[in-house]
Formats: sequence, structure tokens, C-alpha cells
Amino acid sequence: MSDIVPHRPVIDSAYISVANLLSWYEKTQRDLPWRQPDVSAWQILVSEFMLQQTPVARVLPIWTEWVQRWPTPSATAAATAADVLRAWGKLGYPRRAKRLHECAVVIARDHGDVVPDDVEVLLTLPGVGSYTARAVACFAYRRRVPVVDTNVRRVVARAVHGRADAGTPSAVRDHADVSALLPDDERAPRFSVALMELGALVCTARAPKCGVCPLDACRWRRAGFPAATGPARRVQSYAGTDRQVRGRLMDVLRDNDSPVTRAQLDLAWQSDPAQRDRALYSLLDDGLVTQTADGRFALAGEE
Repeated sequence: MSDIVPHRPVIDSAYISVANLLSWYEKTQRDLPWRQPDVSAWQILVSEFMLQQTPVARVLPIWTEWVQRWPTPSATAAATAADVLRAWGKLGYPRRAKRLHECAVVIARDHGDVVPDDVEVLLTLPGVGSYTARAVACFAYRRRVPVVDTNVRRVVARAVHGRADAGTPSAVRDHADVSALLPDDERAPRFSVALMELGALVCTARAPKCGVCPLDACRWRRAGFPAATGPARRVQSYAGTDRQVRGRLMDVLRDNDSPVTRAQLDLAWQSDPAQRDRALYSLLDDGLVTQTADGRFALAGEE
């Protein structure tokens, strides 16, 4: 079935003033290390992997140590999967670390140790999806491509469409919206990161700071802040979930340089043995954990 885009009003770039947004960004932007001019495309790619569903504050120390230890794809590729999983620490979703390692191998082997600058080529890399490919092309190579995350979708929904919430994501629709807003000159990449920053710092989901917003023509504000009409967004829990159990088991494996026994893993989660078993089997299925010939368990790639 084709991706049918519902009727939407024509995007008027006046709702998001390029000049006002960039002026605001120059004054208020966060000093994030992956935004520095000397940061490589690979190091930007690493930040994008780490920032998926993870707060900036948790990423900062891990990213800094990572790029010092493994500044290039080939350096990362030369590390073992176990080394990578340990360095990932408690960022969560360790499959991202495994995919990042696989991505490094492909870039080092097939792309001369240089991150590709084309979105379509980037999309062929392990673990690189639509958002990450466009983010790297934009932020690392200054390409004029729409970069759309949750923050950007929310800003566009409010400022341009007058709605409190962006609704169900649609890559075709969302990319078209942002493409229509991008300036047709060298300011486009800066505009993209500024739009994202506005959603992260000002146009937040629960407590937007409209009094300091640089977008004077916001349709949502002019309409009197109409409430969202869709179902309330469910907040994901963590305590007691399989994700938490997987994390406990990974903690045991990361803290040991040699394979551990089943009894050692059992101590990590004693309240629900069936859930613990399910979590362990899922880690084995994901290739994050291996079982040795003598029945012990280790991180993938552990010697």
C-alpha cells in the first residue's frame, strides 16, 4: 500500500522565522562536545547512536571516553564486541552498541574508514535508520536534508499546524513539512539543529516555556493553546520489566572479565526466575551474550 499523506495546510515558513530561530540558538545553545567544529563524522555518528532514547546527561561521559579510546571506525572495529559492550555501560538498549560495532566494521572495510555523506548510502549501514542517516548528512556534512526527531515534530505541530501534539509519525509527511521550512542556503544545517534545540529546551512536551520562545507567529499560541485531542501518551515503565532484568544480567557480565556461572546470574534477579530465564534467553538470541562449552556465560566476543 502506498504511503498516502493526508491533506494538510500549505507550510508557511513565516511561522518559524529563520532569523529569529538562529539568533535565539546562537545565544542559548548547549555546549555539547559533538557540536564542536573539529569533531569527525564518525564521532557525530557515535553520538547519534548513543542519544537514541537516552538523555544527553547520561551520554556525555560515555561519548567522551568512547571517542578518546576509539576515535575512528577502524579503531572501534578492532575492538572486541565485549569491549564495546563494556564501554557502553548503562546507556541502555545494548543492541545499539552491538550495531555500532558492526557499523564500524562495515565503514572501515567498505568505505575506506570514512563515514559516507550520502543519505541512501548511510541507510545501508548496520543500525542506521532514517533519522540517524539524515542527522549525520546534515550535522557532519552540512547537507540540506530534513532531520526530524520527536522535538522537531512537536515544534512543527505547534508552530505551523496549531496543534499541541504531533500525532502519529509519518516519515513522508514529517520530512515534507521540515523540508518546506528549511532555508535554501548554507543556513539549513544550522536551522535544523536550532529547531531540534528549541524543542528540547523551550517547546517541551509537558511544560513549554512559551514566554521565552523566539517564534512570534506560533499558531498554537495564537489559538490559545488548544489541548491535544488524541489519546494520552503512555509513559513507559522500567522497574520490574524484562529490560530491567536484562540490564541486571548485563551488569554481572560487564563486571567480570571471565565467563560467569548460571548461579552468579541467578543472584542478579531472584524474585522471578521465569522472568530471569526469559531475559537471559533474549540476550542470547540478540547475540549480546554467549554460552561457553562448559555452560558458563559471557559477553559476546569475550575471549
